[in-house]
Amino acid sequence: MAVRTATTKVRIARVGQHLQVAIPQEMLQSLHLREGDMVALEKQANGVLIKRQPVVDADDVLSPEESALVAKARREMRAGEYITLSQLEYDLAHKHSPRRRKTA
Repeated sequence: MAVRTATTKVRIARVGQHLQVAIPQEMLQSLHLREGDMVALEKQANGVLIKRQPVVDADDVLSPEESALVAKARREMRAGEYITLSQLEYDLAHKHSPRRRKTA
């Protein structure tokens, strides 16, 4: 019968002057954390769990209407319904403004 043992390396850190705790370098590297990264702190019965917390810029999130437009564009591209950039530039350069009607 095989017995699995968890080998966790316990490290001790000091609470600093501004209540900051330094995370050891090897732990930061294994979690792929760098200075300035955000982390989520979760209180647990026996301590605190620290997890990476990617931050999403609110400007990078699409609205439902924008998501629908992107989905529509992807469907059209898969169906071959698109024009090239050079065709778009040509069309924009040669676009005629609508003629005005003469009024009496």
